[in-house]
Amino acid sequence: MKRLLILEDGSIFEGEGFGSQVNSTGEVVVTTAMNGYQEIVSSPIAANQIIVFTTPVLGIYGTSNDSLESLQPVCKGVVCHSYTDSISENSTKSFSEYLSDQGIPAISGIDTRKLTKKIIKHGGIIKGSIIDANNDIQHAFDQLNATVLSDQVVDNVSTSKPYPNPDIGRNIVLIDFGVKHSVLRQLSRMSCNVTVVPYETSFKQIENLSPDGIILSNGPGNPNVLDKQVETIQELQKYYPILAIGLGHQLLALANGAEVKQLKNARRGSNFPILEIATNRLITVSEEHSYTVDPTSLDRKQVIITHTDLSRKHIEGFKSRQYPAISVQFEPEGAPGPNDAIDIFYDFMYLIDVRKDSLNAKNKGN
Repeated sequence: MKRLLILEDGSIFEGEGFGSQVNSTGEVVVTTAMNGYQEIVSSPIAANQIIVFTTPVLGIYGTSNDSLESLQPVCKGVVCHSYTDSISENSTKSFSEYLSDQGIPAISGIDTRKLTKKIIKHGGIIKGSIIDANNDIQHAFDQLNATVLSDQVVDNVSTSKPYPNPDIGRNIVLIDFGVKHSVLRQLSRMSCNVTVVPYETSFKQIENLSPDGIILSNGPGNPNVLDKQVETIQELQKYYPILAIGLGHQLLALANGAEVKQLKNARRGSNFPILEIATNRLITVSEEHSYTVDPTSLDRKQVIITHTDLSRKHIEGFKSRQYPAISVQFEPEGAPGPNDAIDIFYDFMYLIDVRKDSLNAKNKGN
């Protein structure tokens, strides 16, 4: 079936539809990731996004439940140059079947190089719609221009009720701003007893769970609209070790007096070079964000910069001088992408163990 991708600047791209045949409107963004299309589409970070893949072909290995980053994807659409309807030995269904089941439209046969250049000119994000080729084009443009996409999307992806990811190790409370399943998988490998809580959970409610440590998860949207959560984090960091990832990293920065600004061009892909300052080690990481911490706003008397981006010199990580808190902008769990930064989770476990040892010693002294 012929389908169209229309953009708010008046552009029209014609291609072949696959996946769901519904019409959909969202932020058209670009990812340079060469693999992991199912992880990207099912990630809560993709909320409200129509994702343009620069990799030449999608669909070559089908989909698998092992690669899901959420059970109910909130991605608005997929755009690619070529699609092949394949199923590998380990897959359960084709990518098109998966998208159809989830109500996500897709379109192939698109000049993604031309489209990517256009999106970059618009700062890495442009509003667009995937529609049927036989729809009234002028009406579709009127609807597109009238659609307002909210940047307050955390409420759509955060859990509405607490739930456990149980084990018998360290007791972790994870505040869900749009957590990926791969973060929970990594914590399971480390035998952590995890309680995932809604993003609006109060300090007192978290305190009642007696956590050994707190994780501020990754997620979508603008951190500057989450004032109440920033206040909660300001209290939490005084009492518990914290690991902050992605959106959580930006919120921890705000809680420590920094400013977070929107990037001129968003960062989406799995091949970004990052410098780990303490070791002078180069790591390659996955990133999915359109906001960044303003380096001029961070008080260097309060925090230490731990990671920087080698291509754009952005702040990619910091740790508190006053509290046991560490933070990274990138996705240390990969999925998709390299596992170069997986040791961030072990650094967090070390902070937890140091605090527990200190509390035990203090209790013995009393």
